[in-house]
Amino acid sequence: MNIEQQMQLLSRGALEILPAGSLEEKLKLAEKEGRPLRIKAGFDPTAPDLHLGHTVLLEKLRQFQQCGHQVVFLIGDFTGMIGDPTGKSATRPPLTQEEVMQNAETYKQQVFKVLDESKTEVRFNSEWLGNMSAADLIHIAGKATVARMLERDDFEKRYKGGQAIAIHEFLYPLVQGYDSVALEADVELGGNDQKFNLLMGRQLQQAYDKPTQVILTMPLLEGLDGVNKMSKSLNNYVGIQEPAKEQFGKIMSISDTLMMRYYELLTDVDLDDVKTMHPMEAKKQLASLIVSRFHGEEAGIAARAGFESQFAKKETPDDIPEKTIAAEDGKLWIVKALSEGGLTASNGEAMRMIKQGAVSVDGEKVTDKDTQLEAGSYLLKVGKRKFLQLRVV
Repeated sequence: MNIEQQMQLLSRGALEILPAGSLEEKLKLAEKEGRPLRIKAGFDPTAPDLHLGHTVLLEKLRQFQQCGHQVVFLIGDFTGMIGDPTGKSATRPPLTQEEVMQNAETYKQQVFKVLDESKTEVRFNSEWLGNMSAADLIHIAGKATVARMLERDDFEKRYKGGQAIAIHEFLYPLVQGYDSVALEADVELGGNDQKFNLLMGRQLQQAYDKPTQVILTMPLLEGLDGVNKMSKSLNNYVGIQEPAKEQFGKIMSISDTLMMRYYELLTDVDLDDVKTMHPMEAKKQLASLIVSRFHGEEAGIAARAGFESQFAKKETPDDIPEKTIAAEDGKLWIVKALSEGGLTASNGEAMRMIKQGAVSVDGEKVTDKDTQLEAGSYLLKVGKRKFLQLRVV
C-alpha cells in the first residue's frame, strides 16, 4: 500500500493520533529507510478469556501487519503484578506470578485468531523489568514528577477525594512507558483510557534520547446493550472462545447503530457498502465474519445457515423489534418477558397464549408458563405475526 492508502486504513476508527501528522511522517521515514515500523501494544494478562472489546486493538494491529509493519505483542507479565490503576477508585490488588503466567499462556493461544503469528513478535516485559535493580527503578522514577502523575484523571480524583493512592501505582505508568524505550517502539496503540500511559512512553523515550513514538488511541467498544463498555461483569460481551452459535446469536441481537460501530472497529469492510445493504442482511454478514474469524469459515457458514433455518423463515419479518430486559437473580420469567416485551397486554394474556400453544422461543413452542430465560438472546413469537428479538441481561 502507498502512504495514502495506509493512512486511510490505519486511521479508521481511531480517536486520536498524536502528535498530529506524526504517523504519516513515520510512514514516510520507514519507506525512505526501507524498514517496517515497530508497532507496540501492551496487554496485562489480568483475565484468561478475551472478548470482542479486547480485539479492537488486535484488529488495528492486524491492519498494521497488512501494511507490512512489525507488530510487537507485549504481554505485561511484570506490570500485571503491579495492577493497572486506570479507571480505578481504589488500589487494585496485584496478581501473583502464577496467575499472570497462566493468563498469559491463554492470551497467546487466542490472539493469533486475529494476528498473523509469523509476523508477530511476542515479548514479556519481565525480560527487562524483572532484571532491574532498585537503582535502575529509581533512575526511571527520576524522569517524572508527582505533579505530572496527579494530572492523571483517576489519580487526581482519588487524591482530591481523600482516597488512598499506593506508591507502587505511580510506578505503573513509568514502567509501562519504559517498555517503549526497551522495545524502541515507533507507534504504540491503546484504548482511549490509556492515553496518559502512552504519553508517558513518549516522555521516557525522549528522556533516554530515543526517537519518540506516535500514539494511536482506539475507543472502548460498547457491549451488546449499546451503552456500557463490553465487560464480562456486565454480561454484555461476546467471548472469542464462545461456541459459534452463541457468538452468531449475540451479534444478531445488537442494534443497527451498534452494528455499524462493530463493522468499523472489528472489520475492514467498506462502511459505504454496508449502508447500502438491508440491516438484517448486514447483521448476518457481520455475525458470519466474527464467527469465521474465531472458528473458521465453515463454522461461519454453518452458524448463519442454522440461524436462518431456525429464525429467518419466510414468515419472519426483517424489521423485528428489539428489547433488553433485566433478569432477576439471573433469570427472567417467560410471562414477564412477553408482557414487558409488548407481545401481550398483560401477564394473564401471556399465560393464556402459552396455554393455547401460541408462544415459541427460538422456534420451539413453550408449553410451561413457569419457563425461565437465562441471560442471552432470544427470538420470541406470539401467534403468527408478533415477534420480538429479546436480550436478557
